[in-house]
Amino acid sequence: MYLCTEIVEIQNDMEEKKYLTVKEWADEDKPREKMLLHGKKELTNAELLAILLRSGTTGKTVIDVAKEVLAVTDNRLTALSQLDYRRLARIKGVGNAKAVTLLAALELGWRMQGEISDAKEVILNDSMAIFNYMSSLMVDLDHEEFWAIYLSIRNKVIARQRIALGGQTETYVDPRIVFRGALECKAVNVVVLHNHPSGGLHPSVHDRHITKQLVEGGKLLNINIKDHIIIALSPNGRADYYSFHDNGLL
Repeated sequence: MYLCTEIVEIQNDMEEKKYLTVKEWADEDKPREKMLLHGKKELTNAELLAILLRSGTTGKTVIDVAKEVLAVTDNRLTALSQLDYRRLARIKGVGNAKAVTLLAALELGWRMQGEISDAKEVILNDSMAIFNYMSSLMVDLDHEEFWAIYLSIRNKVIARQRIALGGQTETYVDPRIVFRGALECKAVNVVVLHNHPSGGLHPSVHDRHITKQLVEGGKLLNINIKDHIIIALSPNGRADYYSFHDNGLL
């Protein structure tokens, strides 16, 4: 009887020793120390999230919690940035404060991309260039937005303007606002864009109607509607787009 009890106690001790907290790891394995030693590029996504999370919970290291966070969206950061903080907060070891911290950091990443685009002369000659220029502003929104980009005769960006905000399925767009901005900027070409929070990229009847209105209005003012781009997350969780021009609708 005593022998069995001793065996169980020994097994329990061994199981406890298998679990090491981050503080007990070698410095080169700790996320913060690893970043200081080798630089941020050497850290995995889980290790970067772990730095933001700061601590784990009973039976789980901060790395374990970070991996669970990433698993929610199959390790896709773009999809992660779209989540409501309450979904992340339900993960054991996260909670409201850490969920908000993670989403704030992801939002800063998107805004940094926008600043990089704004800081240099941008030429938008094709749909891919347009998508790359605007995706950081639109892809992770939970509502529709309609934007216009005003271009010179050689397709250099003069300005961009958010024209309208809508709900999850539709946005009302006033063509007069689009063309007023074009006239103020002395733009020759205009690109319009909107996002689909639902994820589908196929243009709706409403999308086709507003595009036709803008094209016809542009002809009267000698302003060319260069393209209409729809931005959304594809089924695999990656940012993607649909171009009216590329699909022969302009």
